[in-house]
Amino acid sequence: MKPVRIIRSKTVVLPNRDIDTDQIIAARFLTTTSKEGLGQSAFYDLRYNKDGSEKADFILNRPESKGCGILVAGNNFGCGSSREHAPWALLDYGFEAVISTEIADIFRSNSLKNGLVAIVVDAATHNWLLENPGADMTIDVESTTIALPNGRTVDFEIDGFARYCLLEGIDQLGFLRNQLDNIERFEEARTWKP
Repeated sequence: MKPVRIIRSKTVVLPNRDIDTDQIIAARFLTTTSKEGLGQSAFYDLRYNKDGSEKADFILNRPESKGCGILVAGNNFGCGSSREHAPWALLDYGFEAVISTEIADIFRSNSLKNGLVAIVVDAATHNWLLENPGADMTIDVESTTIALPNGRTVDFEIDGFARYCLLEGIDQLGFLRNQLDNIERFEEARTWKP
């Protein structure tokens, strides 16, 4: 995982409420343990017709959405079953952050553990983002702020450990491996054995 400190990108807006993890990445695409290539299947049933051709009216298929790294989603984004493939698919597609007024807890946790910055904002900020698709924004993970193009700065909350891991570019296992010397010293110094 690479460190995530600053995200500068335009937004793409998917205002639909209750987008669940099966809509983000359908169960039929969960046959892999690799993160690579899942972006092609992100929002598959919303993006493609039954014959595999793109639905011209779906936002991610429009030219103005290409290269946008910030997804502004409707309320209750990422609800449904727990699957790490959902943030993997969004990351592989090219998203670096998702913003909503409500993000399902398990999806948010899985996202942060995998380097996708999942941000909950207030209703007024969310409404502004929904009404201004393609907005150039800057997300600062270290200061936990979003700089909007209208000059407004919005604070957001993020778990301290998740923030540390994002800034360092490590996951939970990487954090533990960084503590290996301390763990070994503890194991050698303790007087009892399991």
